[in-house]
Amino acid sequence: MADRQRLGAPSGRRPGGALLGVVPFFLYTTAFLLLPTLIVIVGAFLDGDSRFTLGNLEALRSPAVTTALWQSVALSVVTAVIGAAVGGVLAYAVSTAPAGSLVRRFVTSLCGVLAQFGGVALAFAFMATFGLQGFVNLWLVDLGINTGGGAWLYTWDKGLTLVYLIFQIPLMVIVFLPAVDGLRPQWREASETLGGTTWTYWRRVGGPILLPPFVGSLLLLFTNAFSAYATAAALISQGSPLVPLQIAASLNSETVLGQENVGKAMALAMVLVVAVVMVIYAWIDRRSSRWLQR
Repeated sequence: MADRQRLGAPSGRRPGGALLGVVPFFLYTTAFLLLPTLIVIVGAFLDGDSRFTLGNLEALRSPAVTTALWQSVALSVVTAVIGAAVGGVLAYAVSTAPAGSLVRRFVTSLCGVLAQFGGVALAFAFMATFGLQGFVNLWLVDLGINTGGGAWLYTWDKGLTLVYLIFQIPLMVIVFLPAVDGLRPQWREASETLGGTTWTYWRRVGGPILLPPFVGSLLLLFTNAFSAYATAAALISQGSPLVPLQIAASLNSETVLGQENVGKAMALAMVLVVAVVMVIYAWIDRRSSRWLQR
């Protein structure tokens, strides 16, 4: 018994118990991630008669698809950069509060809620606020300000940018705050002891340490915006200016038949983009976590 405890083996616990606990996770991952991804990959190379073809990939070169792709990338980059900049500043401000303070707990809880507050609910909230009959829009009209009927809200470059920032900024606070908390006070004290200024500390110590997690968080925000669908679908009903909307139009079209596999080809392109970004993010996160744990 003593030898068993000395070797670190847990007493009274079956080795298979831990594996049994993760079975639901693997089943969920297989059913809702692996199988859909496999269906997308296989379907992208099949035609309507289930024969191999590259025609679906060639359809990605059409002007509508390429325009939607570039607009999706542009929207994701803009919201990721703005969200990372604003969220990074907020994360640093939150890090200055004591760990158990009411302000810190309130802000982190609020960011946790807002980071998940997307989809149809967020779109309808903005419609009720800035839409044609939204109370802010009606208030501005009463003041004599021409708002254009709130039409800007239903555009991909203006309306979706503002709406996406509602969940992009809180997400940045959540993922970047641990990195900011990892900055040790001793590093700043050492910099000041050696005669360094605040600018010197951030340029040579704090900045280089926070740069990898900042870039990693930026990539995560890009992926989050690039793969978002429900919010855009609820706000934009005319046309398909983004890739997720193009995919939905191909899969659900009642006027153009036989385009389902073209939609799978577009989904495959999205999967590849997201996979590359997430691999880079994982590499950056691994390097930065090693630094911050020292």
